[in-house]
Amino acid sequence: MAMQSVTPEMKKVILAGLIGNVMEWYDFAIYGYFAAVIGDQFFPSSDPRNSLLAAFGAFAAGFLVRPFGGVLLGRVADRIGRRVALMTSVLAMAAATMLMAVLPTYSSIGVAAPVLMVLLRVLQGLSAGGEYSTSIVFLAEHAPAGRRGLVAIWGLWGSVLGMLLGSGVGALLAAQLTTAQLLSWGWRIPFGLGLLVAITGLLLRRSVGDAPLPRRSLTPLRDTVRHHSAAVLRVMLLNVASSVGFYTAFVYAVSYIETVDGMPASFALDLNTGVMGLLLIFYPLSAWLSDRIGRRPMLISGSTLLMLGGVPIFMLLHSQLPAMLAQGEVLLMLVVALLAGGKNPANVELMPAAVRCTGLALAFNIAEGYFGGTTPLIASWLLSHFGNPLLPGIWLSFSGLITLITVLWFTPETFRRQLDASE
Repeated sequence: MAMQSVTPEMKKVILAGLIGNVMEWYDFAIYGYFAAVIGDQFFPSSDPRNSLLAAFGAFAAGFLVRPFGGVLLGRVADRIGRRVALMTSVLAMAAATMLMAVLPTYSSIGVAAPVLMVLLRVLQGLSAGGEYSTSIVFLAEHAPAGRRGLVAIWGLWGSVLGMLLGSGVGALLAAQLTTAQLLSWGWRIPFGLGLLVAITGLLLRRSVGDAPLPRRSLTPLRDTVRHHSAAVLRVMLLNVASSVGFYTAFVYAVSYIETVDGMPASFALDLNTGVMGLLLIFYPLSAWLSDRIGRRPMLISGSTLLMLGGVPIFMLLHSQLPAMLAQGEVLLMLVVALLAGGKNPANVELMPAAVRCTGLALAFNIAEGYFGGTTPLIASWLLSHFGNPLLPGIWLSFSGLITLITVLWFTPETFRRQLDASE
């Protein structure tokens, strides 16, 4: 849809912007989808729930360091250029993923195995910290007037495509391999395949130049903290609902359907793959709509639905009936799409030009890391500690409330704002 409205040069820009997100989120996704296997291989315990909890703890560690990676790469992007930062992030992620593919398990090297797994997750987190935020700035700054939302969404679209590829590979392996084969060596295959995506990303990004850098700061981190902390806080809170909703729908729900509902892994991954495919359709539609009616209506509707629907969504996810499970996943997907249409371009439009990459990286990665990335861990803890399978829905509702308050009282409309305007 978007490709018909842009020039051939813009197509190259869009591909360069989205391909790194494909790589980054494919790698993150396959860890989440194989969390149960990784927990058994690297964090063994007599109770499988404790192994899964430890695996999600390592998953969360990658998110906790994302703000630091975002600040480092954001500083590079603000001072040197967007393309250099984007190429650096792809190289770091490729290295971590390939090492995961060959990492010995706990039975081979003992406690060194989980330590190394956590360290590699940290490297992935540092890399991913600057990828999304820099890529949407890169896309938005190249976008023609009136189409900023539609062009910028392709960075987020690439991240979903990466997760979809991870889910598809996981579903294929679950269908073709026995449980013993999957535990022994099958889980390593998708990590090794990540190298192909990395090579493609490097080639595409080398062929595209940067847009002219806007007025910039020589000390972007210091200026962000001293002069633009309110903008960072506002953008961070705007991203809470979408981050929690996304990681509930497309990471935690896979393990929830398997371990809590007792459904086969192949069913959970097939459902996740299908719903994520729908998200690839709804993302551009939501972005197109936000370019016409504004960012606030999208954010208000999405956060309200999440706030009111958190517990009902988990009632559907806990039904153990395939049709109702699918309804719960589709409802979450629609909420995530609505929020993305508004927050994706607003993230760029609300951040001052001089510190745009650094400020956005800091704001987005705090929301994504400390709210979204920890969602599987928080949801697993709530379920393990209280034993109520609907309690993760309260976390969903709380995240929707945070974003709704931020939109209604602290966020202006920005869809007609010029990015090169003087702040």
